[in-house]
Amino acid sequence: MEKLDRGVIAVRQNNDSVYVGWRMLGTDADDIAFNLYRKTGNNPAVKLNHDPIVKSTNFVDARGKFDLPNSYFVKPVLKGRELEASKAFTLIAKAPVRQYLTIPLKTPEGYSPNDASVGDLDGDGEYEIVLHQTGRSRDNSSNGPTDPPIFQAYKLDGTFLWEINLGKNIREGAHYTQFMVYDLDGDGIAEMVCKTADGTVDGKGRVIGDATKDWRNPNGKILDGPEFLTVFSGRTGEALSTTGYIPARGNIGAWGGKGGNGKNDNTGNRVDRFNACVAYLDGIHPSVVMCRGYYGRTVLAAWDWRNGKLTSRWVFDSKDAKNPFSGQGNHNLTVADVDGDGKDEIIFGSMCVDDNGKGLYTTGLRHGDAIHVSDLDPEHPGLEVFGIHEIEEGTKGPGVAVYDAKTGEILWKGSPDEDVGRGVADNIDHTRYGAQMWWAGSNGLFDIKGNRIGDQPGSTNFVIYWDGDLSRELLDANHIDKYNGGRIFTADGAVANNGTKSTPALSADIFGDWREELILRSNDNQSLRIYTTTIPTEHRHYTLMHDPQYRLSIAWQNDGYNQPPHTGFYFGFGMKKAPKPNILLVEPKK
Repeated sequence: MEKLDRGVIAVRQNNDSVYVGWRMLGTDADDIAFNLYRKTGNNPAVKLNHDPIVKSTNFVDARGKFDLPNSYFVKPVLKGRELEASKAFTLIAKAPVRQYLTIPLKTPEGYSPNDASVGDLDGDGEYEIVLHQTGRSRDNSSNGPTDPPIFQAYKLDGTFLWEINLGKNIREGAHYTQFMVYDLDGDGIAEMVCKTADGTVDGKGRVIGDATKDWRNPNGKILDGPEFLTVFSGRTGEALSTTGYIPARGNIGAWGGKGGNGKNDNTGNRVDRFNACVAYLDGIHPSVVMCRGYYGRTVLAAWDWRNGKLTSRWVFDSKDAKNPFSGQGNHNLTVADVDGDGKDEIIFGSMCVDDNGKGLYTTGLRHGDAIHVSDLDPEHPGLEVFGIHEIEEGTKGPGVAVYDAKTGEILWKGSPDEDVGRGVADNIDHTRYGAQMWWAGSNGLFDIKGNRIGDQPGSTNFVIYWDGDLSRELLDANHIDKYNGGRIFTADGAVANNGTKSTPALSADIFGDWREELILRSNDNQSLRIYTTTIPTEHRHYTLMHDPQYRLSIAWQNDGYNQPPHTGFYFGFGMKKAPKPNILLVEPKK
């Protein structure tokens, strides 16, 4: 996994204090401690703590001269000895009291910032941002042309790195362009992978395929012409390798299945439904998995990027409606080691594909809009899946279900024969052990066993670790609420994405301690804002990005209908000490 720096961040908490946060790494010794230093102007650095800090990875500096530039850095302390200092974070003189960083953007005219992902694109131990800029977009069910999808890369200080234009032969919309940002070959530098076509222009200005071709039909759909899969350099945006996309469209009228919404069409509504993820299929090296279809025929194609070569690892294909895996996919997916063998599986709605590309099981509950996988029930062995299901067009079944992630055994089900559009499961009640669940029309908050334990939360969208306890808060649009505790944060001047979905550009543990940052676009679409908490906590954990399941959740967060990330173990009120991750941190190749 990525070798990250300490991710030091300092923001003005109020007129008289600065909040400083930093990372504990997944490979740190359990007894590691930290000393925090502040350097003001040209004066010698001053240690701010009396004794080494052992209870947290944050500190409130209330003694500085904040009308001068201040740089903060930490030194790990192990067995009484200080280790190498972290990279310093400089707070400018008279910095405003606000808890966000600003990244100015080069937003094309008529476009707006949308989903984002992060990866170390240059090997400096700090995340960079890959941003999807969207113009006119269309749902698969709608006719009409779209604008070409555009991707841009930025450093956290606002430095512009590169731009990729996918061209007129890639349609813009939530179900079309899923982009994976991850270090796929273990050189410490992340790549970006996505579907491309004739006329795609890489970060070096080079064209993929034939730039003269226009494959759009009179309805604005792209149902003919070659389809490619391309690996781009995270450092430069250059296309490193391009191959044919698997699977090809084939017969566009043969992507239907069984149950609600399983019928076929010849308009591209079912054939052009794409998903993607990254998974450690051999337990050591990451692979990228590109997916097509979920209302009926569903295909997952795993690819390896090694030593400059892109090779097919395996292809899973449900083929037709007679296959029990047909029609079971979601508008999203997740990745987890469900059977504890050290290798990842892909949980794709109501089905699970094993690390070897074989179908592991299906619940038969068909597709839905949301899925959550973690140790939701710590009293039940292993991981659990909470999902909602579209029960439509006369079909029958539960609109909500919890099932065993390893076997597919349904542990609880509810909302019989109801078409449920949204749902969430996580620990949001900071007085109760285990995850809670709620969904559109649930009329209450339920424990993971299905017992009603409280009122329904005010939003059914994202969740985020933000305040000082171990439970998650409710993230919706540009505000964060505490369950039964009211509003605790509003990002004035910033807005969410994706219409009524109101999802962030990204929510992830990007820097600071283990709690999550929130990335939103500014009202004028000319910048991104990265918001971070300034609430101290005495809970100390390694960065969530060194939990493999959580890190892969950040890679797939932009997929389809965006979903919040989850750890591969129970994280919340009453949790045990987080398990030590079995990871090797990769030294970047210069």
